[in-house]
Amino acid sequence: MPVNLDKPQNWKADIAQSVDMYNQWFLTFAPKAFRDTRVEATENVEAALANTANLTDVSPAIMRQWPHVLPTLRMSTCPPLAVDRLIGLSGVPTNVVKSLERGKLPARMSRTLLDAELTRIGDIIERMADPDIFVWIGRAESATETEIHRAATIVADRLCGSVANPIIRNAQERRQLAYIASWLEARGYKKIPEGHSDFRTMPPGTYSFRLNVPVGGDRDSNRGVNIPVDAVIMRQTANPGDYPLLVEAKSAGDFTNTNKRRKEEAQKINQLRATYGQNIEFILFLCGYFDSGYLGYEAAEGIDWVWEHRIDDLQGFAL
Repeated sequence: MPVNLDKPQNWKADIAQSVDMYNQWFLTFAPKAFRDTRVEATENVEAALANTANLTDVSPAIMRQWPHVLPTLRMSTCPPLAVDRLIGLSGVPTNVVKSLERGKLPARMSRTLLDAELTRIGDIIERMADPDIFVWIGRAESATETEIHRAATIVADRLCGSVANPIIRNAQERRQLAYIASWLEARGYKKIPEGHSDFRTMPPGTYSFRLNVPVGGDRDSNRGVNIPVDAVIMRQTANPGDYPLLVEAKSAGDFTNTNKRRKEEAQKINQLRATYGQNIEFILFLCGYFDSGYLGYEAAEGIDWVWEHRIDDLQGFAL
């Protein structure tokens, strides 16, 4: 039976409670999550500065050895360079820059050609290095430890600012999954050992996080593509051949993005049903800004949900 999708009379009150819960979490924990990430980013930037002689030697050899340094280098210029702007200024092929952004060297490229492209990138970075941050550039005296740390902090702020939303979203997802785990384990569920990859063979009374579920092939094979699922829960009462409950943990800090992305869940459930039939169950675990338009869309697709502020509704799914 439906738990929340068929009760629109409750949606308005639930939305208000969910927004309040998200805002309370954000005010209390988001600054710490951002600061912790900034501390780690500062250490990474200091290492990048050490590897590039404090941004005075952005050579091909450096970027070959540490390709993941490119995002730091982009945030070290005045103004900071977006990926596409760096591609345009340097004339370096898109695939080369995108590979470096992922921390990898481009495949199937000769060393001579790669060095030429990396030289172009290094020339742009050195030419546009921010003199107000890297105050030692162009002077005789070497950089002091204080100056290096200050510069690293500024660049780290830029890096974190460019990915602030993912930082907050990842912290919120970790918290949501921890809350689900606590709820399940209080009721006797056990997390399956790492390495168990087949959601169909989970023992009764177990759960797993971030498990890949294959879709697109026949239901008895692993052909097709994988859908990552945040929480997979095999009920304690499950019989052989039963499917576990699939749970997508979602949080949002504004109403706009949720409505832009609401089709993603519909696509997932349609792929799952096409592969495993109508008995596969896929629900949402929501915290934050999910309005009636979003809920109505999901309900029309037959997707039910549990609000984080009322987690005991998971009992309605026979857990």
